Amino acid sequence: MAKEYQTFKDFYPFYLSQHQNKVCRVLHYVGSLIAIGLLISAFYLGNYWLILGALVSGYAFAWVGHFFFEKNRPATFTYPWYSFIGDWQMLKDALFGKPK
Repeated sequence: MAKEYQTFKDFYPFYLSQHQNKVCRVLHYVGSLIAIGLLISAFYLGNYWLILGALVSGYAFAWVGHFFFEKNRPATFTYPWYSFIGDWQMLKDALFGKPK
């Protein structure tokens, strides 16, 4: 049975342990950045179908990273909300560095 994490702070080290492969992490970043672009476009253009594209791109890139490079099961399947937050935290850490 999977461990029950009570806080995101407790979950995040586990999340990072599931993203050791550099290609997997880069695929997460690419999917997240495309998702941001699609969300901005959705609201700018008024084409709200692009929101669906944002979700698909974010998860598709991440899952390719897990299944083909990291060779593990995405945390999304067990911890969907914490995993979603973890994607954005990991991207923030990559772009701005971890806080000291």
